[in-house]
This record gives sequence, C-alpha cells and structure tokens, in this order.
Amino acid sequence: MGRQMTEMLKGVLEGVVLAILAANPAYGYEITSRLRDEGFSEIAEGTVYALLLRIEQRGLVDVEKTPSEKGPPRKVYSLNAQGRAHLDEFWSNWSFLSAHIEALHREGE
Repeated sequence: MGRQMTEMLKGVLEGVVLAILAANPAYGYEITSRLRDEGFSEIAEGTVYALLLRIEQRGLVDVEKTPSEKGPPRKVYSLNAQGRAHLDEFWSNWSFLSAHIEALHREGE
C-alpha cells in the first residue's frame, strides 16, 4: 500500500470499523482479521486498537468483557445507537464525496 493510499485510509478507517461492527460485535483481533480479509493487509493491530479506544471514549460502541482461552478477558465491541447514527452520517458523507470525486474523474478522462 502506497503512502497516498495509507493517508486516504486513515481518513475513513473509523467508518470502516464501525461498518464491520454494524454487522457483528467483535473484538480487536477479529476486526483486524476482517480488515485484512477485505484487502487492508497493511493495517497494524496497534492502529485498530487505538481507534477502538477512541470510539469507545466517544461513546460510539458498547464494550463487554468476555473470558479468553488465552490471557486476559477480551473486549467485545458492539455498535450502539450513537455509533449507528455516526455510521449513517459516515455513509451519507461517503456517498456525497465518492459521487463528486467520480464525476471529477470522468470529467478529466
């Protein structure tokens, strides 16, 4: 992944993670694995955990600690109503931006 792609992804990673959580509650490693399955292979686990801490502090997710077979309990994140509203706003903004960027792309060809 090039630098430009990395910078672009930083701007939308929160929305992407919220979208993953909208489908199913998950813990950090599951989210990182899902991102990698979706082609975001260079996202570091530390980046995901830092983002999860931020969205938890902002009240966008609910957190439940569940026992782990190895080590300390896992924090399972699930999208709450505030997070759902934030995700809806993200998708609205994404639709606006992608449509206008695509129009500029077509215009320039």
